[in-house]
This record gives sequence, structure tokens and C-alpha cells, in this order.
Amino acid sequence: MIVLGQDSPSKRRYSLIPSSHPRAVSLLIRERLVSGFDDGLVAKEGLIAHGRGETFDYLLGEKTTKAAKKAIKAAALALILAKSPVISVNGNIAALCAKEIVQLARIVDAKIEINLFYSTTKRRQNIARLLKKNGARKIFGLDPRKSRRISGLDSPRRVVDRDGIYAADVVLVPLEDGDRTLALKKAGKKVITFDLNPLSRTAQTADITIVDNVVRGLKELIIECRKISKNPKKIQFDNKKNLSEAIGEIRKNLARRAKHA
Repeated sequence: MIVLGQDSPSKRRYSLIPSSHPRAVSLLIRERLVSGFDDGLVAKEGLIAHGRGETFDYLLGEKTTKAAKKAIKAAALALILAKSPVISVNGNIAALCAKEIVQLARIVDAKIEINLFYSTTKRRQNIARLLKKNGARKIFGLDPRKSRRISGLDSPRRVVDRDGIYAADVVLVPLEDGDRTLALKKAGKKVITFDLNPLSRTAQTADITIVDNVVRGLKELIIECRKISKNPKKIQFDNKKNLSEAIGEIRKNLARRAKHA
């Protein structure tokens, strides 16, 4: 059995999924999101967005590919070298990776800011509570007196913290909106994102796109940041080229599956 234990955002103590199930990991992730919805972290629309991303994970073969690993190395270096890095957190990422977000923030000395499309005070407070439970000391995006607006953006996500995303030079925006990615870049920030769809606006617009499931990729990013922090060396990275490689990996995986269909 795979056990979703007491460190889950859910008020339910256990969710038992047979480890022999071919979709065990995928089902566990779904359960964490449903629990996150029940606990007031995840918006209904976030559940739909996850289903769309899950489709692309199947196409990737549900693994961290070579292209993803290249992007992870580039992202780790950018975060380590950043003067004021910020990790943007929404409901889905909080429900799935709260512990990893806090770990990464400590390693790269990044601020954590809550930024939501379907924003309510209660959701922000619920997410902040979970992050603090996992060790976060200070969380940005909670004080309306410190709010600033990213120009060129009409959605609620245009509102950011004066001392967080507004002042950042590098922003990690997992599970992001394409319009905000573009607005952040126009504001002079380097944008790193996780996106399972290499053809999305977000993936195509970001400076560094990690085409991977954030649950897998964030753990790899933490490992890579620890390695690079000891001896950071500049590397060459072309996001467009890397996205082409990611698409090629999807094509190869589908060809392999087609042979055994």
C-alpha cells in the first residue's frame, strides 16, 4: 500500500492506494490535490488544470527526461546566482510540494510568495498555514498594504508583494499562467517554470522551462541546487532548443509505445 500520511494537507489521516496499481503514483498525486481542495488550498479550476498536465506526463513516459535534467541544471544555477530569488506558490503547488518549496527556499535563500488567480483571504491563509507547518518562517503576499501591480497584466495575479516578486530578479513560478510569465519577463525578471506541456504559452515564454511533473522535478531541483551551490559554474542553455528536445522525447516515447500497442 502507498500511504498518504499525517503530513498531508488533508484532514483525513490516510488514503490507501495499492502499490501494485499501474497508476499508483498518479492516483496519489490526484488524492493530494483532492485533499488540498477539501482543505481550502486548491481551487476547482486547479483540479482541471492538473488533469490537463497529467496527460502530457503520460506522453513523457512519467519520467524526468534528459531535456528536463538540462533545464533543472540551468534553473539551479539561476537560483543560486540570483540576488533576490522568489518562489511563487499557488494552491496546487502548496498541496503537492509544500515541504519541497520550503527546502528549496532555504537552499537558495529565496523568498516564498503566495500568488493566486482565484484569490481569497481564506485560501491565502490556508496556504500560509501549511507552508509554516512545513518550516517556512516568513511568507510574502499576505499584507495588502505591501501590494504592487505588475504592468501589462489584467488578472488577479498582477497583484504582487512589494518586497517579494515585485523586487525579485529571478522568479520560480511552478504551474504558471502564460500571461503572467510574459508580464514578469517584460518587468525585467528571469522566469523559471515547471510545465508539462512544452507547447504552452508559459513554456514558450519562460527563460527556463522544466518539462516535468513538479512532484518529481522539484526534488531533482533541490538536489541540483545543493550540488551547484558548492561550485557554481556557468552553463549554456537555450530554452527554445531544449523545448524542441522535450517534444522529440515525447515523439520517441510515443513511437516506442506504438510498437507494443
